[in-house]
Amino acid sequence: MGKKTRRSYGLHTHEAGLLKNQPVRTVMTRSHGTREPSLFHKLPVEVLHMILDRLSVLEISVLSMVSKEITKHILDYISSQKWRNKTIIQSFHPSACAEQKPTVEHYRHLGLLYKRCTLLLPTKDRLKLIFSKFSQIPCFMLEQCLVPGCTAFVSFGVFLKTLIAGWDELESHRVFNCLCDITHLMQKTEGIITAKPGVKVHQELQLRRFCRCVLLDPWANQPECQIWLTQLLKPWPIVSQAHLLFILYGPLQPGGILGWQDVVDRALTPGSLWGLAETISILFGKPEVKGWTTHLMFSIVMELTTVPEPWHLENLARFLLLCGNNVSYTVLASKALFGHIAEVSRLIIYIILVCEKDGYQMSWAVNMVQQIFKVFSTATERFLFIQHLESSFSQITRETFESIAENWAEDRESFQMLFILLESSARFHTKFLHTLLK
Repeated sequence: MGKKTRRSYGLHTHEAGLLKNQPVRTVMTRSHGTREPSLFHKLPVEVLHMILDRLSVLEISVLSMVSKEITKHILDYISSQKWRNKTIIQSFHPSACAEQKPTVEHYRHLGLLYKRCTLLLPTKDRLKLIFSKFSQIPCFMLEQCLVPGCTAFVSFGVFLKTLIAGWDELESHRVFNCLCDITHLMQKTEGIITAKPGVKVHQELQLRRFCRCVLLDPWANQPECQIWLTQLLKPWPIVSQAHLLFILYGPLQPGGILGWQDVVDRALTPGSLWGLAETISILFGKPEVKGWTTHLMFSIVMELTTVPEPWHLENLARFLLLCGNNVSYTVLASKALFGHIAEVSRLIIYIILVCEKDGYQMSWAVNMVQQIFKVFSTATERFLFIQHLESSFSQITRETFESIAENWAEDRESFQMLFILLESSARFHTKFLHTLLK
């Protein structure tokens, strides 16, 4: 016979009975209702605040996701003047002590805290609650802080990006409108872009830093950057849009002042114009989405490159190269169709010159000439275009040589320019003839 199994009615059976009769304890989440007051509800407010005082901003943000009731307690806590003074108001100035200096990570955590605490509120109420706190801090407002090197705008930008990450475009528009209301952004922008370039130096730089640090730079190379740019530009006529684009992304002088006259008087380095060119690419990367038409692109580029006066041709050529093939072709073809053949020819010579100086493939310039050549419908127009192109080569070479002759001992830059010009001419014609004779 097999062995009988021995049943155990000892300690283990007793524990199982206790566990069966004992209610299961769970953490109440937002998806569950609370049938009876929680531990937090029973605590005096002072004690609860003492507990929260011991937690970091990130830990409080995690705790706020436990239940609606805890979220309400935390919202009350972070709405207090004491917490605001301790956590939001920081010293943003370079002279501050190292331990008081705010970090990007701190404001990222603050953004996460407000994002989680206000998750169940309507967008309008969320923004009202949040911006009512930040609008009381002068360093976050336009033209309220005059201390050089203040880092408040950078911190505000990190906070805002963390807060609204994942929001749809309609909600982003509400954020922009709310931001404009508390900072008077549109009114201040109008006063700056309707003034003569370079007159309101401090206001121009303040506007540039605020828009770049708070709205644009945190979203670099992301679709949101196009949304913010569109919101900033669309209320204004094209002339003012060009003015504003230069303020936001134009080249700066060593002292930090916008180089309005520099783009007119002398050739700049490639890096000086990269920001403007990249912005044009962002705006017109997907024109069908935002209504940025080809005609509008041409108009803005034309206005931009005549602010405050027509740019030095080498700067214009370099800017078009940095903008890419589509923008370059649109500008050159439009000018050609309007009958400005001599202007187009001269600009193409400078494009060839920049290709040689900056190391671009000369085939790019050759392909562009071929595309512009096809714009003309008759053989006469095409011959006239090639004739102007060759005449421009000769004319610019002669101008450069005359400049050297006037300042033979001092003007080494013009002397170098002549060598580059002759070299670029040889490379261009070599490539051009090779393409034609294939």
